[in-house]
Amino acid sequence: MSSLFDLPLDEPEPPATTKRRVVFSVSNLTAGIRGLLETEYVDIWVEGEISNCRLWNTGHLYFTLKDPGAQLKAVMFKSQVRSLKFKPEDGLHVIVRGRISVYDPKGEYQIVCDQVEPQGFGALQLAFDQLKRRLQAEGLFDAARKRPLPSLPRKIGIVTSLDGAAIRDIIKVLGRRYPNAHIVIRPTRVQGEGAAADIARGLNDIVTLPGIDVVIVGRGGGSAEDLWAFNDEAVARAIVASPVPVISAVGHEIDVTIADFAADVRAPTPSAAAEVVVARKEDFCTHIDRLGQRLTAATRASIARLESRVHLLNRRPGFAGWSARLALRGRHCAEMTHALRHAAQGSISRNLRIYQHLRLQLEQFDLRRRLGMVRARLAGVDGALRVAIQHRRHFAEKRLQGCAARLDSLSPLAVLGRGYALVWDESRTRLIRRATDVKPGDHVRVTLSEGELGCAITSTSD
Repeated sequence: MSSLFDLPLDEPEPPATTKRRVVFSVSNLTAGIRGLLETEYVDIWVEGEISNCRLWNTGHLYFTLKDPGAQLKAVMFKSQVRSLKFKPEDGLHVIVRGRISVYDPKGEYQIVCDQVEPQGFGALQLAFDQLKRRLQAEGLFDAARKRPLPSLPRKIGIVTSLDGAAIRDIIKVLGRRYPNAHIVIRPTRVQGEGAAADIARGLNDIVTLPGIDVVIVGRGGGSAEDLWAFNDEAVARAIVASPVPVISAVGHEIDVTIADFAADVRAPTPSAAAEVVVARKEDFCTHIDRLGQRLTAATRASIARLESRVHLLNRRPGFAGWSARLALRGRHCAEMTHALRHAAQGSISRNLRIYQHLRLQLEQFDLRRRLGMVRARLAGVDGALRVAIQHRRHFAEKRLQGCAARLDSLSPLAVLGRGYALVWDESRTRLIRRATDVKPGDHVRVTLSEGELGCAITSTSD
């Protein structure tokens, strides 16, 4: 029997069939995990509480879903964020639908959300409550901001769809209550994509028209999704920015929208809005007749009180015969009036005669006549001055010609013209007057009437 000490000390060699080691790169392993997750968890629903919610400037929404035991990164891309009816925020319990994926740079798995719903109540109601609280905090719903409606508007603006029943109901009620009303309609979409922006533009456009006194904005009944365009922030701000009162008439009486809170007056239906904006014409006429009757009765009562007071005063001893005295005062007043009128007419006649006399005197000193005479005198003086200047010029020209002739007769050049000549020394600095001033061999220069000669002296004689 062999013992343990008889066994060889070396470990036995591994069998020849050992499995070959496979090494993954981080990227390959992450890509494989992503593929498994995206294949297995394609369309799933996950419930949790939102935390670390951030909307990046790219438009993508990043947040974390958590419960007491774990947390899960989540992302919602820009195209899906635009379809959200509410604003996700921290602490909100939601249910999301999406697919599991892996973010390779960080090696984190996350859920890419296609849909987010608040847990406990609908997304539309949550969005409605969020927007209502925010606009109410800004003071857009304050009662102090509301403006009263005009009693009888002359021009009424309507912002609604031309295809709905609302416009027909409004026109029907206005035609029955106030046929003379001037109606301006700005057609707009009232449901669907882009309807809210179109309603806001319609409100901004219609208030720019001159003479608009009040605006009705609304539509007929429908589902919450159909009425959602009137729960948009842009519509609420356009209503608040309107320079004229705005009546909101959206849906039925049980339907409440953000536009109802922002409007100056909320009407339960479009027909009720038309009834609110104008009172019945007969009501105005009845009210006016009632005021007229009250005014007539008050006037008659006042006259009766005054007549009673006059009769009472007339019966007093101190006022006896006051009517006769009043008649005498009236006659005296008439006489004074006649005398004053006669004196005024006499004064006016005298002033008129003085005016005519002064006018005739003023015409004798008419400036136009005086200016004509001055112009004639100026023309005569101007002619005489021209003649005198011409005469003086001719006289000066004759004197100048005489002086020129005498000067020409005294000029040495004129003497040279008669055949004489001037003899200069060679440097032309001295005139030769005597033959003894030169000697044979000298050179002289002879100036003639035309030109000059250079001569050499060959002989001299006294």
